[in-house]
Amino acid sequence: MGKGKLEKFKEVTAFSNTLELTDFQDENAQKPKGCWHSEVFENNNPIVLELACGKGTYTLELARGNPNKNFVGVDIKGARIWKGAKQALAEGLENVRFLRIYIDHLDEYFGPDEIDDIWITFPDPYPRYSDRNNRLSAPKFLKIYQRVMKPQGVIYFKTDSDDLFSFTKKSVRNTGCQVLDLVEEIYEECPDDELLTIQTHFEKRHLEEGRTISFIKFSLPCKEITWELD
Repeated sequence: MGKGKLEKFKEVTAFSNTLELTDFQDENAQKPKGCWHSEVFENNNPIVLELACGKGTYTLELARGNPNKNFVGVDIKGARIWKGAKQALAEGLENVRFLRIYIDHLDEYFGPDEIDDIWITFPDPYPRYSDRNNRLSAPKFLKIYQRVMKPQGVIYFKTDSDDLFSFTKKSVRNTGCQVLDLVEEIYEECPDDELLTIQTHFEKRHLEEGRTISFIKFSLPCKEITWELD
């Protein structure tokens, strides 16, 4: 880890709007599960997550445009979270928090029905077949989302990977999720959509390389997901 990353990592641990997995390693420390409304945000506004948030571009843009909702950017890399967390503090965005944890531990930090919606923007596509269970749209993760989301909650998923997009469509179909919207090429089909054209650092780079940006919006089934990858 370079000096710049080390400095950012150290600084982000002290930010008032950032919660760290290391904050809860003490056996007496209480995780915020079930307390996000009452103790973290201190209001009953809907809570929206951005998973694998990176520098928090979507987290910040959504928060700016929706002051009556709360937003939590989730990522494990503190040096990336640093930028979004610092910007949120500079702007005085009270409806933004960042959480540095592994996403497959999400249900340890959020309680049932605590999350309204989830955004997943340009997650690692894990191109190797053997790693596909690590994809954030794999059944393994959809089951975790079921444990924390409200029944009517919506998942918004953007990617530049054709393989990941095909995998996600299959995963959504086979787990009984309901597709609410599907866009094969955002900048051809809906270039004026304010939400879908928010551009992360990775998206700007992908567009410069001429890649296709795809989107799927879906809700989880009411019944527990049982389908597994072959």
